[in-house]
Order: sequence, then structure tokens, then C-alpha cells
Amino acid sequence: MKGTAWIAAALLLSIGCGSTQPGTDSEKDAFNKETEAAIARLRGKDPGIKRWFDENSYGYVVFPGIGKGGLIVGGAHGRGQVYEKGRHIGYAEMTQGTIGAQAGGQSYIEVIFFEDQTALNAFKEGNWEMGAQVSAVAVQKGASSAADYTKGVCVFTLASGGLMAEATIAGQKFKYVPK
Repeated sequence: MKGTAWIAAALLLSIGCGSTQPGTDSEKDAFNKETEAAIARLRGKDPGIKRWFDENSYGYVVFPGIGKGGLIVGGAHGRGQVYEKGRHIGYAEMTQGTIGAQAGGQSYIEVIFFEDQTALNAFKEGNWEMGAQVSAVAVQKGASSAADYTKGVCVFTLASGGLMAEATIAGQKFKYVPK
């Protein structure tokens, strides 16, 4: 158990390290390309998700690469780009701490769609947390057609790599930084 505690402590200390916003113009360009590639992967997996990006939401945040790992205690971290009416308006950071039966690591894409200006503004005000009542839709062909908003948000995820088995108590916390 002693080794497990050290692994968990190192993982949790690494979560949130770094800046929410890319620093240089080249970093911003690279992150923008990574975000565009994530959106293309989502659209390729479920072409119906296009309507969520184009017409079914007031705004959205795309996290192109969230890394998650744990062994009993774990966490996740990722940076994203925030859009309002299709226009890039800022950056976001997601952190998550978990405790419970879990082992492994994975990376995934996550997109949170906001139903209206009120929902997006709540996110932008900071210290926004994903409530337990919100569940994510795993992106696969046709999944977006049955999805709907819960309390003003709808979340889609797509696994990128790794394997993680878990039954955890978790909450995602977000930070927004204007562009």
C-alpha cells in the first residue's frame, strides 16, 4: 500500500501543473490544430454530432486530450478551447480527483455543449463543477441523435487510448480563461 500511496500522490500533484492557456503563438497554433483534429475524429465517429457543433448549442468546450490514471486514488487533467456561437473565446482547464476501485490509465476527448447563454456564462464564471446528475455520451455512430441536455449541458466523450477499469466517486472541476 505504501507504493500505491506514492503513485497516487505523484499523480495528484501533477494534475493542474502548467498553464490553462498556451503561451506562445506556435503553442496556440499547435493546440488549435489538436482541437480541430479532435473535432474531426468526433465527426468521423458519429457524423450526427455535426449538428451539435453547428446548430444545437450556444457554445461548447473541447478537451482534445484528457489524461486519466489511477490505482485506488487517481485523477485526470486536460486543457481545452471554449467556443461561443462557433467563435473561439478562451481556454479551459479540467481537473478531476477520484477515489475508489480503479486501476490503469487512459486518454480521451471530451466535449461539453452548452444549451444557452446562461449555461455558458455559468461555466465562464469559474469554479464550475460537473454535477453528478450529468452523464457523458460515449461517441459512436448514431449516439448523438439520442443525446439531450441535462441542466443546460450535454457531454460527449471518445476514448483515444489506454485502458482503465474503475468504479469511482468523481467530480470534474473547470477553470476558464478568456482568450
